[in-house]
This record gives sequence, structure tokens and C-alpha cells, in this order.
Amino acid sequence: MTRLFLGLGSNIEPARYLPLGLSELEGLLGSLRVSPVYEGAAIGFSGAPFWNLVVEAQTSLSVGELQSALRTIEYAHGRAKNASRLSPRSLDIDILIYGDACGVVDGVVLPRGEILQNAFVLRPLAELAPDAVHPGVKKSFGELWAKYDAASQPLTPVSLDDVSVRN
Repeated sequence: MTRLFLGLGSNIEPARYLPLGLSELEGLLGSLRVSPVYEGAAIGFSGAPFWNLVVEAQTSLSVGELQSALRTIEYAHGRAKNASRLSPRSLDIDILIYGDACGVVDGVVLPRGEILQNAFVLRPLAELAPDAVHPGVKKSFGELWAKYDAASQPLTPVSLDDVSVRN
């Protein structure tokens, strides 16, 4: 089994689609640990704010199998197959970390670059697994968040009735 972290986001009915995505992920991966949820501005395009969170799980799926399953979940919940990366989304699920993988694996760049670039990924990741180490830069997520300029991308905690840390 491989430890992995996934980033989930939505800026189209997030209170509806994030819980649906989590339910689908539980069906796919089993037990999940879920970070707090944060609202932040859309980055790279003009759009409604996104709600984002991070999930930790274990899998026996390969990166390619996991990526395919995640796309299927996204498409089942309203994501257009031809949607631009910089566009509104009902459900977006990205592989952030897959074990210690670094580089391109089954067409997926790992670890995901957004971890080091965006507060909406790094903050929930650091809160969920502060001592886990980024396989590329060899620093803990807690340490990376402590050095991040949080004021550059403000986040607001939001609450979803169906979303809580599950150990």
C-alpha cells in the first residue's frame, strides 16, 4: 500500500460537490483523513472563490489507475471533459503526493508543483500531516507552511457538515 495525498477543490456548489467527492473517494480508497476546508480566490482566472481541502489515504492502485479513477469521479460530478485547467470546476481532484515518487509517473508530475506554490494546497496539507516530508525538497509540510507568505494568498476556513478529519 502506498500513502498518498490528494487535493480536492470546487468553486461550483462546493458544499454539494466536495462531500460527494469525499464519499466517492472513500468507496475507492477506504479510510480517509481529511483536512480542514478553506476558501480562497480563484488563481489564474476570474471566477468564484474555491473551497479546497486535502485528503490522506492508502492505495494499491498505480498512479495511472488512480488518475483514471479520479477523472471518472470528476466527470460523474459535472466536470466537463474538455474543461481548461484555469476554469470553474464542480469537482477537481489532484494527486499531490504518491509515496516518495518524484518525476513523471504514468503521465502525472509528482509531487504536484502547486504544493510549493499555493496556500490552498500547502496549508491544509501542513495541518493534516505537518511532519510528513515533501519527497522533492525533503522538508516537512509544517516547515514549508511556516516559511510560506500566507498573506500572499489569504484563506478563510469554511465548514461543511459532512467534512471533518477522519482518523
